[in-house]
Amino acid sequence: MLKENIKAIRKSKGLSQEELAIKLNVVRQTISKWEQGLSVPDSELLISLSEVLETPVCTLLGETIPEHKGNDLKEISEKLEIINLQLSQRKNERRKVIHWLLVSLCAIIIIIFISLTLFDSLYLSWDYGNPEKAVLGVNFHLFEWLFVRIAPIVFIGSIVGIVSTRKKV
Repeated sequence: MLKENIKAIRKSKGLSQEELAIKLNVVRQTISKWEQGLSVPDSELLISLSEVLETPVCTLLGETIPEHKGNDLKEISEKLEIINLQLSQRKNERRKVIHWLLVSLCAIIIIIFISLTLFDSLYLSWDYGNPEKAVLGVNFHLFEWLFVRIAPIVFIGSIVGIVSTRKKV
């Protein structure tokens, strides 16, 4: 219903998708996706959209507006509370994913460091007379050289990220 309302109200105001996109500071494809039902505007954009189209959010969402009732403010606040809860859940899910990706990155860095320490650069004792082994040995050495210099910085950054994305009690 939202997609049809956006399209109908936009057209009734004589706006093209491009013009509406400019007023909302989004790309035209965003408006197109809304009108096709491929995505929906977030709460901030929904409010901006209602302001640009001079239409209440309730109308955009497909609700008929009865004559003035005393509970309108209460209903709107309940709907905004639901939207805020949904946004909060999305934010928490995103935080969890980032947190566990950073934990995984730290684990991978530790495993590679342990592997490099245990295997003690075996490629240094290879016979470099063989061109294939020479290329492979140089590549291993380059990886080890870069890893030993870059990994500590990435590891520290990941630890900072893990601390900043941990669940706050």
